[in-house]
Amino acid sequence: MSEVIELESIDIKIPPDRIGVLIGREGSVKKMIEERTECRIKVDSKNGVITLTRGENAVGFLKARDVINAIALGFNPEIALKILDDDFTILETIDLSSYISQKAMERVKGRIIGKEGKMRRLIEETLNVHVSIYDKFVSIIGNFEGVSAAREAIEMLIDGAQHSTVQKFMERKKREIEMRSMDWYKIS
Repeated sequence: MSEVIELESIDIKIPPDRIGVLIGREGSVKKMIEERTECRIKVDSKNGVITLTRGENAVGFLKARDVINAIALGFNPEIALKILDDDFTILETIDLSSYISQKAMERVKGRIIGKEGKMRRLIEETLNVHVSIYDKFVSIIGNFEGVSAAREAIEMLIDGAQHSTVQKFMERKKREIEMRSMDWYKIS
């Protein structure tokens, strides 16, 4: 017989410069996450540890964890909170250190951002996602298909693909996603 272990609380380590963002003005962000997910958030600002305690809503607990992680990874709360708005909105994180050396980190992050932020903006607008580049992480918030395509595009950039090649790839993916959604509407 298998035993089910329910997680009651988890500790999430976040960078010191993101604690104030998580708390928000007069605790507004923290309070909103707690209210919308039925969880409790305890902030240890000295050690940068957030303790998330589950309420009745197990899905809310998982979504609260993702919102806290999104804020820790550099997203502003307005974008991070989109994870709570929709069952299809997810957070995906790429740890650049598992792909490249520390020495190549700034160069590769620069390729993903592009001149004056153009490549990052192009990824966001073409695939309808939000992208954050913070420390050694590239994080994406959006629906599954958009996030999956954005991850693939970012991995192409990490591997050294030309921006024009990645742009063509994203345009093709965007058309495929639009075609699938049109097929979905025909069925329903």
